[in-house]
Amino acid sequence: MQRQQIRKLLLITSLLLFPVTLYYFSPALIINAGLKGIINGSFIVFVLLFIMSVPFGRWFCSYLCPAGGLQECVFAINEKKPKQGWRNYIKFVIWGIWLIIVILCYFRSKEIITIDFWFETENGISVSSAQSYIIYYGIICLIFIPAILFGKRTFCHYLCWMAPFMILGIKLRRLLHLPGIHIRTNQKDNCVSCGKCNKGCPMGIDIIKETKHGIISNQECIQCGVCIDNCPKNVLAFGLIERKENNNGK
Repeated sequence: MQRQQIRKLLLITSLLLFPVTLYYFSPALIINAGLKGIINGSFIVFVLLFIMSVPFGRWFCSYLCPAGGLQECVFAINEKKPKQGWRNYIKFVIWGIWLIIVILCYFRSKEIITIDFWFETENGISVSSAQSYIIYYGIICLIFIPAILFGKRTFCHYLCWMAPFMILGIKLRRLLHLPGIHIRTNQKDNCVSCGKCNKGCPMGIDIIKETKHGIISNQECIQCGVCIDNCPKNVLAFGLIERKENNNGK
């Protein structure tokens, strides 16, 4: 199977498993756990997302995120690029306020009583009651409706509370000059500006503009490799050591 077929298979699988895994991505459940001094599943998952993003970037968004899977299903309805710019920072405001609340909750509990990965789940399953179904479909609407109204992966751009963990992990990697998976230009002079990379990008990034700097440094890049696979001239490739060029390509 080709890379994109495997990627889409993993995304659809993660979406089908979302009723099981929902609480392990929950920003609300971690607050409840914090008040009780419990390290819960979502706390552990968020820490792992930050750690793993240092070498792998936003790999989770591309291959394993159920929200990503749902939004890519919506491409059949609305495949336009969402407006970005300052709007991409809305999620950081949401994340910052939420993070302060989480920290205050754990300070209020004064001590960590236990670690319970399965906190408030039934045999590890998140959606196991009528109340859980209400929460589940509320989250589905939060992801689904913006994608229909505004375009490709709008939830990822504007609202996702997990993306900031991974973006900060990437920034830490660059600050420390550590190796990590990224997309770089390969034989840049071969580019014919066909636009296939831009059209295929699930995050609506202007790939052609990004390639002028030698690497795709846009914080919204999820390392999915669609632009690599769509390029007829093999201009793009995965890299490990980031070498950013100036606008003259020197």
